Amino acid sequence: MSTASAQLDRAAPSPSLDSIISAYSEVTERLQQSHDRLVGEVRRLREQVDEKNRELARRERLAALGEMAAGVAHEIRNPLSGINLYAAVLARDLADRPSSRELAEKIVSGVRTLDGIVGDVLTFANQSSAASVAVSVEEVVQAVVESAEPQRQAADLAVHIAHSVAGARVWADSNQLQRALLNILLNAIHAAGEGGNVWIAVSTSADAPWVSIDIADDGPGVAPEMRDRVFNPFFTTKDSGTGLGLAIAHGIAEAHGGRVSVESRRGGGARFCLTLRSAAAAVAQEAPVLAVGRRSKV
Repeated sequence: MSTASAQLDRAAPSPSLDSIISAYSEVTERLQQSHDRLVGEVRRLREQVDEKNRELARRERLAALGEMAAGVAHEIRNPLSGINLYAAVLARDLADRPSSRELAEKIVSGVRTLDGIVGDVLTFANQSSAASVAVSVEEVVQAVVESAEPQRQAADLAVHIAHSVAGARVWADSNQLQRALLNILLNAIHAAGEGGNVWIAVSTSADAPWVSIDIADDGPGVAPEMRDRVFNPFFTTKDSGTGLGLAIAHGIAEAHGGRVSVESRRGGGARFCLTLRSAAAAVAQEAPVLAVGRRSKV
């Protein structure tokens, strides 16, 4: 070794213990952060897989239930038609006997109620893909509110339609969308009760091509343990009804490639959110896999 090299080696300071410990700590901290991020990502992916598995299991159960319900409904509808026909003839023949005719008319009314229930079962069982076009949310909401007017008047409550509804357009089957929203609105009216309030609003996200239609009420809300069950067929907390309204709405949302969800409303009550692809995104064929966007602050 030359004299110059020896002098340079002697001049170069050796790393201190503190600097070594500091560098080691820094590397260790970065590794820990990377580990934490990976653990978080694995947890998130597991939750997504679990959710998808639950959805798949639900769809399989509903498909089996739908097949069974459709068979039963068809078997019931045939004798119901006969009962309705004979009761109507009997009511006509009893025109001169008011008390007896009234009993026959009650039979006719009861048969019509049963036929409506059978119709709901068949609607739930036979939901198919939607023939979608660009639909004005405002027009659909107005039609739905008009359809629910008798129930609104009976409950003496207020339905508030937010300005955000105007101008929104979704890619949907108009008749199916009306049915889904009507079922959700009627549920909200029942939950809000006499003198209550129901709000309808629309929210969109600039970075996601989805439109969310929110229907909220100031009723008692939905208990956390009930939120996974409210969309199950035949589940109801009402004294009457088939428990198919929200199940049908859920099926219609899925047929459109969207979703419907429920959450607690700030200040009390519940908020149901029907999320569908926007008309502009559908036309452009650029819609990604559904991700829930911003919710309107009702």
